[in-house]
Amino acid sequence: MDTAIFSKYEPVIGLEVHAQMLTKSKAFCTCSTEFGGAPNTRTCPICLAHPGTLPTLNENLLRFIVRMGIATHCEIRPRSIFARKNYFYPDLPKGYQISQYDTPICHNGFIETELPDGETKRIGITRIHMEEDSGKSIHDFGTETLVDLNRAGVPLIEIVSEPDMRSSDQAYAYLTAIKSIVTYLGICDGNMEEGSLRCDANVSVRLRGTEKFGQKTEVKNLNSFRNVKLAIEAEIVRQIAVIEEGGVVLHQTMAFDPNKSLTRAMRTKEDAHDYRYFPEPDLVPVTITKEYIDEVRAEIPELQRDRRDRFIRDFELPKYDADVLTVDKATADFFEQAIEALAGKSNEVIKSISNYTMGDVMRMLTERKATIKSLGLLPSHLAELITLVTDGTISNKIAKDLLPELPGNQKSPKEIVQDRGMIQVSDEGALRQAIRTILEGNPDNIAKYKSGKVNLFGFFVGQTMKAMGGKANPTLLNELVKEELEKA
Repeated sequence: MDTAIFSKYEPVIGLEVHAQMLTKSKAFCTCSTEFGGAPNTRTCPICLAHPGTLPTLNENLLRFIVRMGIATHCEIRPRSIFARKNYFYPDLPKGYQISQYDTPICHNGFIETELPDGETKRIGITRIHMEEDSGKSIHDFGTETLVDLNRAGVPLIEIVSEPDMRSSDQAYAYLTAIKSIVTYLGICDGNMEEGSLRCDANVSVRLRGTEKFGQKTEVKNLNSFRNVKLAIEAEIVRQIAVIEEGGVVLHQTMAFDPNKSLTRAMRTKEDAHDYRYFPEPDLVPVTITKEYIDEVRAEIPELQRDRRDRFIRDFELPKYDADVLTVDKATADFFEQAIEALAGKSNEVIKSISNYTMGDVMRMLTERKATIKSLGLLPSHLAELITLVTDGTISNKIAKDLLPELPGNQKSPKEIVQDRGMIQVSDEGALRQAIRTILEGNPDNIAKYKSGKVNLFGFFVGQTMKAMGGKANPTLLNELVKEELEKA
C-alpha cells in the first residue's frame, strides 16, 4: 500500500491477555493443572460439570490476581462476584464459563512500557478478572473432532488494556511488560507456546487527528510475541484497504494466518448481551480486606525494571547489559548468584560475568534448547571460571573452551584445570625461549614485519601460542613478542 495512504490513518489497539496461573490445582476443584498428561485424565465431576457438584474458589487464584493488581497499580475491589458467561463449545462441559463481568476484582490500573526508541509510554489497564479455561478441541482426525478436558477449569486471569496503543511496536512492548510482571511475580510461566500466555488484539483505524474510534475487530488466539506484532500490522493494512475501497469495517472476530501474514474473518463478533451474563449462584461473593491486600503486597518481589535499575546502580553495568540480564527472572537470579560466589567483586570481574552470561551461556541455551534452570550450569562454577581467568591461572580462550563442559559436571572448573594440566604458562623465561625459536625459524617474516607489515605481529603470537599448547599467558606473551621483535 502507498505510504502516503497509510500515513493518513492512525491505528488504535487494545490487548486482552489471558495468563494461566501457576496453581497446583484448578480454579474450582482439586484436579492437577500440570501441562501434558494423557487426555481426559486430569478431570473430576466438578470440572466435568456433573449434576449436583459445587465449585470452590482456589485461594491461590485469588492471591495471585491480587498480586497482579498491586503490581499494575490497580484498584482492588473489596467485594466482587463471579458470573456465568453462557456459550457452547464441545470443550466447555458446563455450557458456560465461570468468569467475572461487571465487578472485576482489579480495575483502573496501568503499566509503564519502554519503547524501542527509549521513550516510556503508560498503557491503561481497564480490568483484571478471574475465570476458568475451557478444554481443548483437536481437529486432526479427518471429519472428527476429539476433546481433551484436562485444561477445562484451569485458573486464568484476563488482563484487559485500554485502547492506548498506536502501533504494533507499542503492543509488543506492552505484552513484553505483561510477561515480565507475571513471571517475576511467580504467578505464570509466560510460555505462549504452551498456552500459558495467550493474547487477543482489538484493532481499529481512524483518520489522524480525529477523536472518534473506528470499528474494531478482534484478532484471536495469537500464540507468540512475533505473531501478535505481525497480526496487528496485517489487520491495520486490511482495514485501511477496506476503507480506501469504499467499504465498511465489520465488527468481526479475525484469525491470523502467519504463513501468508493475512487476517481473515472467522465469525461476527459477539457483544456482552450475547453471552447472557448473570451472577454465578454457586459461588459466594469474594470479599477482601485491607489487611489481606497489605499481606499480599508484602509478598511482591523486586520487579524487572527495579532490578535493572539496581544492577546499573550497584554493579555499574551498562543499561544494555542490565536490560538483557533482567528480562528473564531466572537469568537475573543466576547472574546475581554468580556475583555472590565471586571471591573478589571488582567492576571488571562483574562485567566479565555479564559478558559470559549474555554471550556464551545464552548461546548454550539456544543450542541446547534449554532454560537457565534446566541447563545445569552452577552460578558458582561460572564465578570460579571467571576468577581463574582474572588471576591468570587460565586464558580467556581456555575458559571459553571449558565452559560448555561445565553444565552437569560434578567437578569444579579449578579441579578440571588441574586434572588436565590446563594452567597457563606465565614463566617469562619459558615464553622468551619459545618466542625466539619461532623467530629463528621465520627470518623472512621478520624482515617483512620490519618493512612495515605489522599485521605479522599476530602471526608470531599465534605461532608461539600454538607451540605452547595454547597455555601461554596471552597478555604477557604479547608484551614479550613485541620486545623480542624489536631486538631481532
